[in-house]
Amino acid sequence: MFLCDFADYTVIIGNGGIHMGISDNKTEDMVFLKMPENFEEFLALSQAKLSTPFETAALTVLALCYYPNDFELFKKMYEYVSGPRQISQMEYQFLKDRFKDTDYVARSYFKGAVPDNDYKPSEPHTITVSENPYTYANEGYAKMFMSSGGADSPRSVLLRKGKDGKWYLWEQFVLVGIRSPESTNPWA
Repeated sequence: MFLCDFADYTVIIGNGGIHMGISDNKTEDMVFLKMPENFEEFLALSQAKLSTPFETAALTVLALCYYPNDFELFKKMYEYVSGPRQISQMEYQFLKDRFKDTDYVARSYFKGAVPDNDYKPSEPHTITVSENPYTYANEGYAKMFMSSGGADSPRSVLLRKGKDGKWYLWEQFVLVGIRSPESTNPWA
């Protein structure tokens, strides 16, 4: 099966032929008027309720932004959005490897953050989170999408709904390679 989204239409190409339909995919802007300076401010954000997949997806990226400069704060935030899921040392090692020499990847998901401005986001800090026709394909899970200012295609996070009705991070696929900041270009 192959899926293409064109503005308001979704095209699905599969064994049954080609199907077109109007897409009702939802997109939400998650706005952070002020970046939290501590864990209490993080918990005070309206998105910290984790009541929708959109909120948890955006908070995951927000938490990842703290990794390079304040690992302890990042760890509290990341564990919060992960909920009851145990985070292994292997996952923390993976994150460490992802941030080696690329502290800008998480920032790239905020509006206005592009290679030309070394991934400096616009204010207020805003992350656009979207769903697609397959977001809720597996019961109790939601695969949400966000665009990076340094990539050509959206990246995703997989969330899982807890018994408490909140959405928690299950897996993230946002810390992948993107275009380097302009300041690192030796030819410019």
